[in-house]
Amino acid sequence: MSSAVVPDHPWLLPGSLVPARAPRRTPRDWFVDSLLFLVALLWVLVAHEDAVSRDPEFALNVGPDWLIGVDLLAGLLATVALWLRRRWPVGLAVATAPLTFFSVTAGAALLIVLFTVLVHRPLPLGLTLVGWNVVTSLPYIALRPDPAMPLWAAMAWTVLFLGIVLAWALFVRARRQLVLSLRDRAERAEAEQQLRLEQARHLERGRIAREMHDVLAHRISLLSLHAGALEFRPDAPPEEVARAAGVIRASAHAALQDLREVIGVLRAEVSTEATPERPQPTLGDVPALVAESRDAGVRVSVVDEVTEPAEVPAAIGRSAYRIVQEGLTNARKHAPGAVVTVRLAGGPGDGLAVEIRNPWPVGGPVTAIPGTGTGLVGVAERVTLAGGRLDHGRDADGDFRLTAWLPWAVAS
Repeated sequence: MSSAVVPDHPWLLPGSLVPARAPRRTPRDWFVDSLLFLVALLWVLVAHEDAVSRDPEFALNVGPDWLIGVDLLAGLLATVALWLRRRWPVGLAVATAPLTFFSVTAGAALLIVLFTVLVHRPLPLGLTLVGWNVVTSLPYIALRPDPAMPLWAAMAWTVLFLGIVLAWALFVRARRQLVLSLRDRAERAEAEQQLRLEQARHLERGRIAREMHDVLAHRISLLSLHAGALEFRPDAPPEEVARAAGVIRASAHAALQDLREVIGVLRAEVSTEATPERPQPTLGDVPALVAESRDAGVRVSVVDEVTEPAEVPAAIGRSAYRIVQEGLTNARKHAPGAVVTVRLAGGPGDGLAVEIRNPWPVGGPVTAIPGTGTGLVGVAERVTLAGGRLDHGRDADGDFRLTAWLPWAVAS
């Protein structure tokens, strides 16, 4: 699976929107935290100056003199504690909650803490903190009444201020959740794409493995047949020995080349360059396949009743070729010396019928050439994927018969 993509300029984003491996507090966070600290500190100084000036036109009722010093200390402590708001916003909100009863200098810091909780913590917790500020505004106004403003107007201004902070925080929260949601969807889409690529790669490797099984089984069975002939005919004429040795050498080289290609494909985890595949066999290559078996000494009879062989679709022709190849390979393995009959029939709209028949060997099937037992399984899968039917086994005449029918639609 792919990991999260690091943005080009993570220092411009909040730490909560940067992948976990990036620094928790970005340069943007340091700038914002420093700015908010200075704003809160400036408010502390302005509010304290207003309290000690006791201007009857602008100053609030600050209460007793000792409350002015306590308020200044509370405001300074709340302002310094703002550096902890990213790590412990809820704890900071609980610790500073009593200040909402009396403190003027801590007002800016309290609003910043409220904003942080609303953005970064569950919404019910933030709304509870907003409700706390609304409730505690009553004793606050009673302790510090404004001679120029009635109680209801002061409460209205307090609720309006808290509403503005709430709306702004909800906007920032929704925007960040949208960004995180879009990032999660992008990462999941990328992971699903990688999974689809892996599945396609595995399917392609399985297809190549099935193709190579058919090819290698055919070539190795030819090798075994020629080698057996040399073993049992040591007195054969030199011309026959040379011809058999040439066939063995050519088949061995071809099998090694096929094996080298499939191992190279299966080892490649990621293909950077598309390598062209070798031309796939078609129905027109069946005569060459039969000729190879005849050169190996197998007696093969071909009955070709296909009406329009040039119009056979490539996929159907390739499947028919593989079926004939597997049938001839099985005949060489299990019925050496028997006459094999290959029949091809059909046309557009009727489908393509393939039949490979050979007499059942006397004394039971011979298994001199070992096999994997997956040849017919691969053929059955190929026919099923093509939408056809496959049947194999001993018929009423005692012959072994491998038959398949493949759909062949009429070209529009």
